[in-house]
Amino acid sequence: MNMKKEKIILTGDRPTGKLHIGHYVGSLRRRVELQNSGLYDRIFVFEADGQALTDNIDNPSKVRSNVIEVALDYLAAGLDPEKTTLFIQSQIPELCELTFYFLDLVSVSRLQRNPTVKTEIRMRGFDESIPAGFLAYPVSQAADIAAFRATHVPAGEDQEPMLEQCREIVRRFNYIYGETLVEPEIMLPDNSACLRLPGTDGKAKMSKSLGNCIYLSDSADEVERKVKSMYTDPGHLRVSDPGRLEGNCVFTYLDAFCRAEHFGRYLPEYASLDELKAHYTRGGLGDMKVKKFLAAVMQEMLEPIRKRRAEFEKDIPSVYEILRKGCEQAREVAANTMADVRRAMKINYFDDTSLIDERAASGKED
Repeated sequence: MNMKKEKIILTGDRPTGKLHIGHYVGSLRRRVELQNSGLYDRIFVFEADGQALTDNIDNPSKVRSNVIEVALDYLAAGLDPEKTTLFIQSQIPELCELTFYFLDLVSVSRLQRNPTVKTEIRMRGFDESIPAGFLAYPVSQAADIAAFRATHVPAGEDQEPMLEQCREIVRRFNYIYGETLVEPEIMLPDNSACLRLPGTDGKAKMSKSLGNCIYLSDSADEVERKVKSMYTDPGHLRVSDPGRLEGNCVFTYLDAFCRAEHFGRYLPEYASLDELKAHYTRGGLGDMKVKKFLAAVMQEMLEPIRKRRAEFEKDIPSVYEILRKGCEQAREVAANTMADVRRAMKINYFDDTSLIDERAASGKED
């Protein structure tokens, strides 16, 4: 009899700061859509605090304080603990155990060739002093995914090398020990503008240290100020000048957030974003008018999130209780996977009665 293969999603974030709109369009918004689609059997969203410590080991308070901030962002964005299991990585010890076994299935040179790891190492200036835990980041990530037998992982394009490394490790495990674990598929954002949303200053990546983020928890005034200061086209000095769309953050954000109905509400003289772009590129449209439109679009999206966050902030103990229950549920699933892993690896000594009986019988024969 054919058993229906479960469709399971796993994804998460490092709790090193509040989540920003890059997180929202890159993954969080889609997580909520997937959660509400009813197409998946289980959805796990976790805070990777253990992985966050690989480059914050001397600053655990940073990670500790941001666990609740990220949880608030999750709930405010619409993740529902009745539909999605929210948990904290460090509270699931089975993940460490599986990482330990997976480390034997990958070489150091393979980890060093991982494009995502190479980029992160360069960004952090580790050079020759790379923490072993940071280098093994893809192995830990593979264990997170495999422990929950995730079939789908929503992530940005920069995570594709990590997912491929996970598949390699899972394939090698299954080749050696028999079909036990599941190879995951990556789910990229369906809007190309959401693949990598730039910072408000035009830099390729949003970063708290660069101060170029719009956070989901920002006040309306903060959002307004940040949109007004956004990088556009440095050559667009006068309203009459033709403007460039390439590298213009305002239009990149409009690609990610703007919908057809926004024009009727906030900019009725234009029928579509294409029409707005055409006017800007031929000249006669000022940056501030476009920014004002973008600000209205952003406020409409963020206001419900701000309100929900404010409600959850009134009862922080309940938020921790949601996380605690989520950890219990997640640990039960991971423990079941680890029982299968130990059985496959033949290290389930006390559960294997045939092993005990066989050894007992051979002892009597001696």
